[in-house]
Amino acid sequence: MAEKIDEPQVRKVAKLARLELTDAEVQEFTGQLSAILEYVEKMNELDTGNVEPLAHCLPISNVFRKDCVKESLGTEKTLANAPQRDGEFFKVPKILDDSSGA
Repeated sequence: MAEKIDEPQVRKVAKLARLELTDAEVQEFTGQLSAILEYVEKMNELDTGNVEPLAHCLPISNVFRKDCVKESLGTEKTLANAPQRDGEFFKVPKILDDSSGA
């Protein structure tokens, strides 16, 4: 049977993940993680010898379009619906000011 997760392990993982957990959260996660391990252990009992490994549960194929060179839209069509423009450029709100250090 799978080894149960204990509170010190949960606290260690929380520290590594830089998470601050309350004592109640540690207890809750300890129980949840232990339940997950028990479920995985149950799944390990299944005979999967004749099951072929899958990358995906459904038969899918590449759905990408053909990569072909096309004519560009051009500046006027590209900027036609722009909320604001400055000549041949999109005008966007300023997000950094002089004191930002960027």
